[in-house]
Amino acid sequence: MNASATPTAIRYHQKSRILEVEFGEQTFELGAEYLRVYSPSAEVRGHGPGQEVLQVGKEDVSITAIEPVGHYAVKLVFSDGHDSGLYTFEELYRLGAERERLWQDYLARLERAGHKRKPQLNVVSVQSS
Repeated sequence: MNASATPTAIRYHQKSRILEVEFGEQTFELGAEYLRVYSPSAEVRGHGPGQEVLQVGKEDVSITAIEPVGHYAVKLVFSDGHDSGLYTFEELYRLGAERERLWQDYLARLERAGHKRKPQLNVVSVQSS
């Protein structure tokens, strides 16, 4: 797959907080927290190597808006107010293709910094008969 290709579809699932990005036959499911902690903004990545800022406490973040930017990117607006990163289509593809490795790296960096993610609760609806 050509990583610079334009997505054929981008859908956000509010309940699961998953951004689904299709590149032809390949579909990536990217969580809002994952996208937030790997934002391409200077606030997250810094202005050069070694200036990255570890993002913590983003477990409950959601995407509140998706804005197209030309024919090359989308701007994601997050529920915590973050909106300064432009996700090029190439970057979305990279985040999808390397999701497992990047997520494990993020979890390891959190642990090294002494932070823990909040446990995620699964809410189940029970109806009485």
